[in-house]
Amino acid sequence: MKDHFEMFAAYNRWANEALYAAATTLTPEEFGSNRGAHFGSMKGTLNHLLCADRIWMRRFTGAGDAPAALDVILFEELAALEVARKVEDERIADWVAGVEEESLGQNFTYTPITNPQLVTQKLGSAMLHFFNHQTHHRGQCHMILTSLGKPSLTLDLVYFQRFAGKQWL
Repeated sequence: MKDHFEMFAAYNRWANEALYAAATTLTPEEFGSNRGAHFGSMKGTLNHLLCADRIWMRRFTGAGDAPAALDVILFEELAALEVARKVEDERIADWVAGVEEESLGQNFTYTPITNPQLVTQKLGSAMLHFFNHQTHHRGQCHMILTSLGKPSLTLDLVYFQRFAGKQWL
């Protein structure tokens, strides 16, 4: 399983780079325009992804800043958000590289923001959610881009494996 999580961390970085490259084609008005996604705009959705990743990484590692809500706008401007995203993606990849295989089956306890009741689950299943959540919201960003008339992105995991992550074929 650890190898899969290392692949997901690399895929996450790769997909975010493609998404942010596409987002740079947006005007500031388009970046902030509500397109009906759960967090409204590209700005809201990309900020949510960074918020959620920081929250989960704080849970996983016990370190780092974590917002107190899922809809915090950490960065108004795309350029600053992109820098923070790259830093967080490296942090994620570094952390995953240090995770011991046997720890994936051990219990992990945290308190969700949305319902402050302790939750205990296997670390590996929490990590699966962590990476799946990113994919889910990148899909919403893809919808935002296409609703604004921008080209469709190819973000499939198998596309990453074929071209940038061949070691996971």
